[in-house]
Amino acid sequence: AYFLAVATGKSRVGLNRALDTVGLMSLFDATRCADETFSKPHPAMLQELTRELGQDMKRTVMIGDTTHDLQMASNAGAAAIGVHYGAHPEQELTALSPLFGANSIADLHAWLNTNA
Repeated sequence: AYFLAVATGKSRVGLNRALDTVGLMSLFDATRCADETFSKPHPAMLQELTRELGQDMKRTVMIGDTTHDLQMASNAGAAAIGVHYGAHPEQELTALSPLFGANSIADLHAWLNTNA
């Protein structure tokens, strides 16, 4: 079993609006926004989410498209996966040594099915 959470730089209002618009709010077990805690790459978002969900940081994987996401994971002691189809260039994400770098959602799905 696993939990899904969101750690975002968006505000609470912005995240709720975005998730409601696409009908995904119910998929996430917990969320944390920049206006509720320290901003990335500070580890607080991941620390708070794992505590809220009763999980161990060693079993936590941050999937992100920015260096801030991957740095937050490192700062918190969590693993990270970089997605290369987002905000920051692949080489900047790769430089932070994520477990995996996904070039597409299909890549990410396949890796998670095999390794999660």
